[in-house]
Formats: sequence, structure tokens, C-alpha cells
Amino acid sequence: MNAIVSFAKAHPYITCWIVLAVGMVIMLLASSTHAGLLPSQLAFLAVATVGLAGACVWIISWDSDEDDPSEETAG
Repeated sequence: MNAIVSFAKAHPYITCWIVLAVGMVIMLLASSTHAGLLPSQLAFLAVATVGLAGACVWIISWDSDEDDPSEETAG
């Protein structure tokens, strides 16, 4: 458990990407049960969903990099 926590603290964006991707793929699979998709189509959608989750985390990281409180000066 300590290894997971230390990895999450060392790599917060990758951890966020993994958590978001897992949640999005679970929602994709739950919502597409009666859609009649082929396994290859579901696999492609899952890969595209993981890529979308990565893009979301990347875009979110743009804003958080600018607001680093340790670099702000008092005055």
C-alpha cells in the first residue's frame, strides 16, 4: 500500500489519468451492454476513452502549473 501512495505522490498526473481512465471505461462498458457492438469495436472505444482521459488530465494540468503557491512571493 505504501508503494501505491508513494507513486501517487510522485506522479499525481499519471495517477489521475489511471483513475479517470478506469472510471470512464467502466462507464463505457456499463452503458454499451445492449448496443450490439463487436468486441473489436468495444476495444477501440476503450482505447479511445483512455486517450481521452489522458487528454483531459493534460488540459487540467495546464492551469494547475501556473498556480504553484510555493513560487508566490509575499508582498
